[in-house]
Amino acid sequence: MKYLVLVYFFIPFLVTAQSDFAKAEKLYQQGQIAESKIVFEAILKQNPNHLKTIEYLGDIEGKSKNWDSTIFYYEQLKKLKPTEANYYYKYGGALGMKAKESNKFIALGMIGDIKASFEKAIQLNPNHIDARWALIELYLQLPAIIGGSEPKAMRYANELLKISLVDGYLSRGHIAEYFHRYKDAEENYKKAIEIGGSKTAYQKLSNLYKYKLNQPERAKQVMQAYAVKG
Repeated sequence: MKYLVLVYFFIPFLVTAQSDFAKAEKLYQQGQIAESKIVFEAILKQNPNHLKTIEYLGDIEGKSKNWDSTIFYYEQLKKLKPTEANYYYKYGGALGMKAKESNKFIALGMIGDIKASFEKAIQLNPNHIDARWALIELYLQLPAIIGGSEPKAMRYANELLKISLVDGYLSRGHIAEYFHRYKDAEENYKKAIEIGGSKTAYQKLSNLYKYKLNQPERAKQVMQAYAVKG
């Protein structure tokens, strides 16, 4: 009898919690971010360990570029579920954004944690594409004296090539473009188009022609080809 009483007590609570979460999620998806935040925060007070609520609040703070709050929420996710690769990826991304907007001395002290977070995401999910893209960008942007390296960036591009041919060629093209090897970049972007035909691949090639090779007509032709294909 005691267990029946507990069941009857908790059922209304669970139904209400699910209803509130659905409401908050719908508000978020409709772009009513401030309104969804209020509901998510109320849910979190009732259920402090609700992973999806914490994740949404971290995403909301990230949209507002409140990096300390974003980091706080994603760190909570890591602690509550340390086996989830995407939590480490998001945490590393938030750290990276904070470092980008901080002074050089603060940023330098964060690099180790940023790299470790992305590497942990890959360790937990060997097929994690976004974490590899993040490491590629990190190694391209860092000065050589503190770890920046084209070979290190290329290592992750080669790993991407084994997981996703399109991402592999796009990342190789991105690296080549970064170092002004525009012919190599062009060839890799064309391979990505040939294999996947995504708008991203067409856009990358178009932007290369327009902004780096000063060939606006070719850039226009690339996007026209995408429009015809679509």
